[in-house]
Amino acid sequence: MSTMAYVALGANLNEPVQQIQHAVLALKSLAIDSIITVSPLYRSVPMGDVEQPDFVNGVAQFNTDLEPLALLNALQEIENAQGRVREVRWGPRTLDLDILLYEQQVIEEPRLTIPHYGMKQRSFVLIPLADINPQLILPCKTELKSLITREMRAELIQI
Repeated sequence: MSTMAYVALGANLNEPVQQIQHAVLALKSLAIDSIITVSPLYRSVPMGDVEQPDFVNGVAQFNTDLEPLALLNALQEIENAQGRVREVRWGPRTLDLDILLYEQQVIEEPRLTIPHYGMKQRSFVLIPLADINPQLILPCKTELKSLITREMRAELIQI
């Protein structure tokens, strides 16, 4: 049985657009029939206090037969293959892949929280997610479009 997954894409080191393009190719191997939908990419200001370049962000949507933790493991393998190093929280990275949604499931495990814990406040997640599925209803029954403000739209620059 397949499950619809939404994965956030982010990068700000070593040619970020190319990093995301390579990640999308790798994500196709996790998708049923290699079918994947990818939002437009956006440039966004980094979170936190670490001095670093702007990020390139987007969202991918695909059906997968992987269970949530297996999907997380596969995403981390893709990150590692592209040189991801986890040194500083919210620090610079070659690639960041986060599971945003896994159908309408709510999962709280030590290694995995779905829906992604910060997605409702992050323009670089909400806007690309709405580009893919503007009618999306989150597991908490909130309409995605109700979370997006003008200020959020002004924060991002489509690439």
